[in-house]
Amino acid sequence: MKHLQRLIICVVRAGALLLAFAGVCHAGAWTLGKGKLYDRLALNWYYADDQFDKSGHREDFPANGTFSDINANNYLEYGLTDRVTLINSLYFKYIEKEDDATRTTTYGVGDIDLAAKVKLYDGKLGVVSTQGLVKIPEAYRRSDPLPLGNGQYDVELRLLYGRSLYPYVPGYCNVEAGYRWRFGAPSDEFKYLVEFGVDITKKLYGRVKLDGILSMDNGDHLDTGGNPTTTNNFDLGKLDMALGYQFTPVWGVEAGYTPYLYGQNTAAGAMYTVALTYQIK
Repeated sequence: MKHLQRLIICVVRAGALLLAFAGVCHAGAWTLGKGKLYDRLALNWYYADDQFDKSGHREDFPANGTFSDINANNYLEYGLTDRVTLINSLYFKYIEKEDDATRTTTYGVGDIDLAAKVKLYDGKLGVVSTQGLVKIPEAYRRSDPLPLGNGQYDVELRLLYGRSLYPYVPGYCNVEAGYRWRFGAPSDEFKYLVEFGVDITKKLYGRVKLDGILSMDNGDHLDTGGNPTTTNNFDLGKLDMALGYQFTPVWGVEAGYTPYLYGQNTAAGAMYTVALTYQIK
């Protein structure tokens, strides 16, 4: 009952937030097609000086603490067939945690995601796909005082639904739900995402995504890693907003802002993004 109540609250918040924002880019449920490629190289800056406590209230980090994560992310999709798309996501991070007494930094390659998306249906009702993902934590040291990740493998299965809004609106909507099994101390997670995208002009597009995590609370509640964004049991809802400009058929640029809106037992910051996109259609 506790999990159901929290899930209902998350869904209600998602609906309210998305009604408040109107806002095409590379979208979730669609596969690329055989031989096609999409690559997005992003520079992200995340900063937090407060946190969501175990009750979901926002409070300052102890001892005037701050946390920052400057990272470069390369996200790649490749169409193996018309129905199967392969996905890789890789981060190089520089993270820093500081308070009145200490300052700790770590840099290097973070968790590596490998995934495959398979289209199940494509018709008048929209597009339905499924996606399997494995998170690999082998590129960094788990024993660092400020580790780049949890240091354990994850496996995720996700269902995706997308639909074009043409001819009413030059854009699309996308809804996703998934379950992530996390080996070791961290809790399993229910993942949810609601997304809208729109073509503002022939070259300018925008999107807004509510991206959420709901902890299943079946993990170890003792956090020993020191990274406030990788605690063992946390909830999180963030709003990913972006504008993009496709200045050639192949190359484009994006600018994004992602505030962390609600959560429990995790950092409460915001992320700023600039990205370069490349695609072979």
